[in-house]
Order: sequence, then C-alpha cells, then structure tokens
Amino acid sequence: MRRTTAPGRQVTRVCLAMAAGLTVAICPIVANDVAAQPVPVAPALPFPMPPAPPYLDPAFYNPDPAKVASAAPGEILAARQVNLANFWLIPLNTNAWQVSYRSTNTRGEAIPAVATVIVPHRPAPSGQRGLVSFQFAEDSLSINCAPSYTLQMGSLPNPLNPVIGAEFIEVQAMLQLGHAVVIPDHQGPNAAYATGPLGARITLDGIRAAQNFEPAGLPGTATRTTMWGYSGGAIPTAHAAELHAEYAPELNLVGSASGGLLADIRMAIDYNNGTSTFGGAVLGGLFGVAREYPELNAFIDRYMNPLGKAVRVVHEGQCVTLQFAGFPFVNIKGLFDYPGDPMRAPEIQHVLDELTLGHRGTPRAPIYLYQAPLDEVMPVNAVNRTYDTYCKDPNASVFYTRELISEHGIAAVSGAGSAALWLNDRLNGVPAPQGCSNRDVPLQILDPGAFAAFANALGQTLASALGMPV
Repeated sequence: MRRTTAPGRQVTRVCLAMAAGLTVAICPIVANDVAAQPVPVAPALPFPMPPAPPYLDPAFYNPDPAKVASAAPGEILAARQVNLANFWLIPLNTNAWQVSYRSTNTRGEAIPAVATVIVPHRPAPSGQRGLVSFQFAEDSLSINCAPSYTLQMGSLPNPLNPVIGAEFIEVQAMLQLGHAVVIPDHQGPNAAYATGPLGARITLDGIRAAQNFEPAGLPGTATRTTMWGYSGGAIPTAHAAELHAEYAPELNLVGSASGGLLADIRMAIDYNNGTSTFGGAVLGGLFGVAREYPELNAFIDRYMNPLGKAVRVVHEGQCVTLQFAGFPFVNIKGLFDYPGDPMRAPEIQHVLDELTLGHRGTPRAPIYLYQAPLDEVMPVNAVNRTYDTYCKDPNASVFYTRELISEHGIAAVSGAGSAALWLNDRLNGVPAPQGCSNRDVPLQILDPGAFAAFANALGQTLASALGMPV
C-alpha cells in the first residue's frame, strides 16, 4: 500500500477584531517543525461497485472532529484512489485520488474538507509539473452535488447537476497540457454555496494537501500553482487570490483566472431582484452564505416572510439546475418583512463586506479576469470596480477582458481557451506582464490560438472515451 506524507504541522492564530460587531479573522499561518504522520492510500473501488454519496460516507467526509482539530491546515487525514468518468459513465484514463484534509472556516474553527487530485500520464511540459486548482461552479445546496462525488465513475446520474460534467472538459484541457489538477469541494461540509471567504480557505488548503500528497509527485511549496474558476467557481477563486498572502503565503501561486464573477453580493441582489431569470440562483447563494454566517441566518429567520421561508424550504438540498431554474424573476427583497432595504440592514453589513472583493487589497499573484457586460447574472460594474480597486496598487498585475456580445453561458465557453492559454504560460514559467490592462472584444474565442485550444481539448476528451491516456 502506498503512503503519502502530510505537510509539516502548522499553527493557526485566531485574531479578534471589533468593527461593526465581533468578527473573526485568520492571522497568517506560521509553520513549525512538527512532523505529520504518513497516511495510507486506499485502493479504488472495484468495477462496477458504485461510490457512496457523501451523506453515506461520513468516515471520509466528516472524520472524527478531534482528529480534524489536531491537524494543521492542509494536513491530509485520509486518501484513496478513485476512478473518474465523463458524465458518470465514460471512464477517464488518468491517475486520480481523493484526499480528506483539515481546513478552517470563517470563524477560525477546524473543519474537514475533501479534494480530488488528478495527475496526467503525460510528462510535464517544462520539466516541472505545475498544479491547477480548479473550482467548479457547483452552485448547490447539497453535499451530494459536490465534484468529488459527481466526477466519479458510477456516481448516480444527476441531470440536475450538469455543469460539473461540462466544466470537466476544461479540467482535462489542463491535464492534456501536462499539469496536475486539484479540485476542492470548496463549499465545505455544509454546502455553503457562494461563500467566498470559506471557499478560499478550503481552496488554499486543498493546494497545500495536493502539493504534499506524495503520489502526485509535486515539488511541495515550490510547485508553480494557478487557480481557475467561472461563475460559482470564480467566487472562491477570486477570494483565494486575495487571501493567499495572509492565509497561505508559502504557496508559489503564479496566477489565477476568474470569469463570470460575483464581485459584490449587494450589487448582484440589486441587479437580479425581480428582473432576472437567474434570480433564484442569487437567492440560493444568499441561503448558502447563511449556512456559514450565523448572524445572517438569524436575520433571515427573523425578517423573512412566510413566502420567503417556503421558498427557502424548496431551495434547500437542490443542485445547480434547480438553483438557476427555480423562481425566475423572484423579488428577493420582497421576501423580507423589513423596514427598508434588507440588504442595507446594519446588523449584516460586516458579513456582506466580507463577501465583497477588493477589501483585502490587491492579490499578490497575477490576475486574469473575463466578464460579459451583458451577463444576466453578475453585474459587470462590480467587476469594473474590483479591477479599478486592484489597479490602484502600483505592483498589480491584472489582465481584464470584457466580451461584448456574450452573456453568462456563452462567455463561459468562449473565454475558456484564452484563460487556459494564459494559465499554461504561467505554469510553464512565463511571467505575466506587470501593470494593469483591459480590453473589449466581441468574442474571446477569436483570440489567437483560443479556438484551437478549445477544439483540441474537446477532441482529446472525446478520444479519451476510447481509452486514450490523459
């Protein structure tokens, strides 16, 4: 049985600060020299035995709390090989494992987390294998919609959770370029959809776990690492980019790409309130955030009217399709009996501030942003403002593309090739240009090499269905 060495133990200091109420922040992680114990890697399930969904697999997804609390952030608690597939049935010929590891919530408490680590058979293109942390647009309020389960061969087919299957092609594009990929279940053990500060910690600790997972063969903290996410996956990606210098400064993060970005939840609620076919998805995000922030949950319990509470019951436990398709054009603010705008209530402003990008300052690593001004879910003005905030820093490196004739779904596809090429350069040691630049283009897929990159990824994914190694 192969074994993996977990990272060296670290110390987390919890800081308390007073600002519009008591808030909890995580101070920078301080490493020490305590060695962690090796963890055995369990073999993959024999075909055709199906994997258990997370709620039936508590030993892996929710290990002993005492064991979690005694571990360092990113320390691996358990590991097992897994068989991956495209859309549940078409096996993917690659090396894949799941790791259960310790992370930290927004209150500084130890929590369990799970990530999928994938290493291609092909060699690294530059002699040093890079690592991509890919955050899926899970956008769900059930742990059984998590990518660690959905990507496995033989998982229960779920037509209400198609986004993960579609975005898996982008993961395979990075594998085909020779890079390893780690995919965190970034919503955490309570499926706290849209909670960027939580997903950021889980993402950064997932990178730590992958870098120290011996079968992955990565060079530890020297590993050139990037992050990528769109829509619901961009939320933890962008927050992790901001939190990197504070929470995991030892990571060699060389770039992150975020598209279709929710930069400001207040602006998103204003933008979608009663006017958008995707209003239900934004409302579901509000319910997801309430799972992580007790003060927001108490506010909802106190002020949401009976109709709103009934809508919440329907939303609970749903995967992405029903999050988006349920309750189009919902009047989100009309579900509250509050004197005034509920999203401006003083008691929840510190939570909404935490969810807004830009308040932590400019990310240390280069940033790639792409957004459609006609995005019907995420307001482009919020992303413009985030770009302007970052670029006040003279050391910023930000490349921002606005895709003029797209909307949310089209930009996800059209922008994938250019984002993959930008990330590939960073992973191969090509430095990003310093400074800030922005552009307006009709479609990103018309960028040089973008269509070829997209077509090649799609073609090789289809070829993998015939057993071609990835």
